[in-house]
Amino acid sequence: MENKVENKKGFRAWLAAHRPSKRRIIQLYAALLTNANLKGFGNGQIYQGNAKFACAPGLNCYSCPAASASCPLGALQNALAGTNTKLPYYVFGILMLYGLLFGRWICGFLCPFGLIQDLLHKIKTPKIKKNRLTRTASYFKYVILVVMVVILPLIYALQDFPLPAFCKYICPSGTLLGAGGLLSNESNTDLFGMLGPLFTWKFVLLVVFILGAVFIYRFFCRFFCPLGAIYGLFNKISFLGMKLDRPKCVDCGLCVGQCEMDIHHVGDHECISCGKCVNVCPTGAISYKGPKILLAPNEVGGRPNSKQIKVDPCDHPGTPLPRKTKIARAIVAASMAILLAGGLVYYNFIDKGPEPVEVGGEIGNACPDYEMTLYETAGTIKPSDTRGKVTVINFWYIYCSACVKELQTEFPLIHQEYGDDVEVIVVHSNQEYGVDIPEYIQDNFPGDTGYTHCRDVENEAFFKSLGGTSAWPVTVILDQDGVIVYKVIGSTTFEEMRSVIDGLL
Repeated sequence: MENKVENKKGFRAWLAAHRPSKRRIIQLYAALLTNANLKGFGNGQIYQGNAKFACAPGLNCYSCPAASASCPLGALQNALAGTNTKLPYYVFGILMLYGLLFGRWICGFLCPFGLIQDLLHKIKTPKIKKNRLTRTASYFKYVILVVMVVILPLIYALQDFPLPAFCKYICPSGTLLGAGGLLSNESNTDLFGMLGPLFTWKFVLLVVFILGAVFIYRFFCRFFCPLGAIYGLFNKISFLGMKLDRPKCVDCGLCVGQCEMDIHHVGDHECISCGKCVNVCPTGAISYKGPKILLAPNEVGGRPNSKQIKVDPCDHPGTPLPRKTKIARAIVAASMAILLAGGLVYYNFIDKGPEPVEVGGEIGNACPDYEMTLYETAGTIKPSDTRGKVTVINFWYIYCSACVKELQTEFPLIHQEYGDDVEVIVVHSNQEYGVDIPEYIQDNFPGDTGYTHCRDVENEAFFKSLGGTSAWPVTVILDQDGVIVYKVIGSTTFEEMRSVIDGLL
């Protein structure tokens, strides 16, 4: 009997020591809610329903199969690239709203990649503590914000070439959750053929960030995350966060010493509101900003001792809470549970997302994605390479006088009118009969036509897939998603094509 009682007490003690803190529960809840499309891991597809127009507050990759919202950094870079005239207002507005409400509280409670770093740091290894070098290095994320998120996208936007530089070259969330989530599904094995030096670079970076998080607390968050840099600018004025009652403060330095971030004082731009400082303050000068519903200020009463310092201040019993606060917390917890359950049901059973477009040669179909050889260089091109632009594809043949005529008179006007906003791919038949096609192109289509000249695949398979038989020309126009919106077998005119292109632009 005594052994049973002792075992029961031992189990309760173990359970009490290992139960997750309130902060960890909120982190897990936020990660699951912003990645509620769990069926994406099963079918290997990215969710593209209406809810994807919303931005998650934390670093959450758009390309993760489970992601139910967009990444604010990716949206910000696209906004700066000018791909959508309304997007900048929305993105800047949502970032300001998140910043004013939460500041870097988002980093500590709502960011999925922050949770991953917290869990990695729990691996038992020697740790590198913060020091003067780490405090200096913490400003490097502002360099990344300015260069990779602002300057480079703006520079390339002037060249009509959207470049989300941070997402493309650095973001570890995109590599781990986006690429990793897609490549881990057997239905996406064809994606392995598309991997190259860029993926190798990002994979090496991911390994560095993971190993760094094991030995250094929040390695990526502290030194590299531009989203944290943005939110840190709002820490002093945000609704949630940490606050210091200056008259009570005795400048003992326990709060800064206990904090694992590179703060200079409580609540500055590096503070993620983890709450560790609350429990060590001997005068009760530190508390949480905002309502007491989730985290009551200074729930830990009295002066700290060696045991209390190791206790999460969000969970320490401290002073009993008023009944109204307990009821309010119960209502909030129930509401959160209902919201999460509703989100899981919605994304996995109700919202099917847009119906996949059938691949074919008719209007409304996705254009077949044949890979063709370029004439100007030794490279290749396929329709999906121009995704994001309106694309005109013209099939021609050197012995087709109508083909040559419209390429000399009608199609050059597209480049003159729209410049690089419209891609014109000119596909020659695979039948060459000893004719030097590059030389023919140079002699018959001089000047800046803006054409991308290439050769059809064997047996004119691409030409035939779009309705071509034995006579050229054939012209199709694809929208920005690669869907056929216009097709004509025979000659066409610039005016006819312009009426279609204007509707897409």
